[in-house]
Amino acid sequence: MRSLSLFFLSSIALATNAQATPDQAAPVDVAAARASLSGSWEGTLEYLDYTANQWFGIPVKTAIEDQGDKATSIRRSDFDDGPTIGNVRITSVELFDAKAGTVTTGTFRKGRTVEVYTHNVRMDGDAKDAAHWTMIEEVLGKDDNRPALLRYITTRDGDKIETLKQVDFQDDEKAEWLSRNRTRLKRVGN
Repeated sequence: MRSLSLFFLSSIALATNAQATPDQAAPVDVAAARASLSGSWEGTLEYLDYTANQWFGIPVKTAIEDQGDKATSIRRSDFDDGPTIGNVRITSVELFDAKAGTVTTGTFRKGRTVEVYTHNVRMDGDAKDAAHWTMIEEVLGKDDNRPALLRYITTRDGDKIETLKQVDFQDDEKAEWLSRNRTRLKRVGN
């Protein structure tokens, strides 16, 4: 009986020690990671030139507003596309569905048809905290007018974010991810 009591006391002690203490960060889930993106960001949208194997980019300024419901955000991005085209503004409204593990996005851009798409979304690996994590979104879609599985890998490292777009074309026999573009941003304000 004594050994059984010691077992239960030891189990309680282990369970108590396993719980997060007030000074430990809670696990970062998709909702917390997405909420951590609120603020103003600046950087570049870069495309990979396959011939030169180099990244070439254009400046971008992005503002992200969390709507306070742990699900909805509004993203406004201004891309400086040079003197001929000028500023290109893209506004997106995003809705996270925690139960389904998806993000549905409506994208609005002058002169273009509104696009609505739904990505499966998940955290990748262990997030250190709300400013250090990796999130992956995937969806079947098109790239270069070809059917493709699209993957967006967003990594936050403090005040820096990088989103890498990769594609796996579905109309060939290869199972390979090709890097298409990336957005690299630095926080410039709340």
